[in-house]
Amino acid sequence: MRRAVTDLAKHLQAQLRGDSALWISGVSGPEDAAPEDLIYLDSPKHAARAQASAARCVLAREDARLEGKTLLVVNEPKLAFAKAAAWLLENPSVASGIHPTALIDPSAKLAAGVAVGPYAVIEAGAKISTGVEIGAFCFIGRNSIIGENCRLHPRVTLYPGARLGSRVVLHSGAVIGGDGFGYVFGEGRHWKFPQIGSVEIGDDVEIGNNSTVARGSLGATQIGRGVKIDNLVHIAHNVRVGEHTVIAAQTGVSGSSTIGHHVVVGGQVGIADHCTIEDESILGAQAGIPSGKTIRSRDVVWGTPARSLKRFKQQYAYFARLPELAQRVQRLEEKSR
Repeated sequence: MRRAVTDLAKHLQAQLRGDSALWISGVSGPEDAAPEDLIYLDSPKHAARAQASAARCVLAREDARLEGKTLLVVNEPKLAFAKAAAWLLENPSVASGIHPTALIDPSAKLAAGVAVGPYAVIEAGAKISTGVEIGAFCFIGRNSIIGENCRLHPRVTLYPGARLGSRVVLHSGAVIGGDGFGYVFGEGRHWKFPQIGSVEIGDDVEIGNNSTVARGSLGATQIGRGVKIDNLVHIAHNVRVGEHTVIAAQTGVSGSSTIGHHVVVGGQVGIADHCTIEDESILGAQAGIPSGKTIRSRDVVWGTPARSLKRFKQQYAYFARLPELAQRVQRLEEKSR
C-alpha cells in the first residue's frame, strides 16, 4: 500500500526531517531497498549501510546524521519499523468465502465474515467468531471455540473443546489440544492417565509451524495473552505460560510447569516437569531446567543444569582449559611419587 510520508510520520508519532512530499510503498533491508521503501537505522555502526541504500526514507534516532535522506525520528527505530510494516503491507488472506469442499456440521455456528478453505472440517458444536480465516485442510474439533479475527493457516488441528481467544495466529501444522504424555506404571505395564482437561489460548497469541500444545490431564493448559511460540515447540499438559512470553524453536516444556509473564526462552531449552519459571527471567539457548526447579524473577540462566549466566561463564572458562589443567595435575602427581 502506497502512503504519504507525512501520514506515516503521524501514524508512528515520529518527527519528520526532510522531504515531506515522499511516498512510501514498502519496507526492506538497506541493500535491497527501492527508493520508495522504508528502512531503519538502529545502531551507528550500520550508518554506512543506510547511507548507501537506495531508500530515501529512514527510521532513526535523534542523533542520526544521514546526508540526502528523509528521517523519521523515533526513540526505537526497530519497533517503529515493525509497526510501519504492519500498517503498510497487506496481509494475504488464508481463505476467502466458504469453499464448496469444506465439511461443516450443521450444528456448528459460524459468524458473518468467516472464511473456510478447501477440504477444511468443522465438527458439531464449534463456535467461530466474525473475521476468522480457516485455511485448507484444517480440522476444527467438536465444541471448539474460536474468537474474532483469528487466522488458521493450512493443516492446523484443533482437538475437541479447544478454545482460542481473539486475533490468534496458528501456522501450518500446529496441533492444539492433543493428549498429554501421562501414564502410570503398574502391574508390569503403562496405564494411560486420563487426558480429559482443556486448552485455552489467549488473545494475540501466535504459534509457529508444527508446534503442539497438549490439553490438560484434568485441568487446563493455558497460554496467556500475547505469547509468541516459535516452530517445533512442545507445550505439555497443564502447563501455564504467562502473558507476552516468547519461546524459541525446539523448546520442550514438560507437564505442570509454570512460566511467568515476559519470560524469554531460547532455542532448544528443556524444561522438566513441575518447574516454575518466574516473571521476566531469561533462559539461554539449550538450557536444561531439572524437575521441580525454580528460576527466580529476572534471573538470566544458561547451561545444563541451568545456573546463573555469570556462574556459567566462570565454569565454562575452566571447561575450556581442562586439557591444560589435566596435564598440570599429572605433572604434580608425578613429582609427588
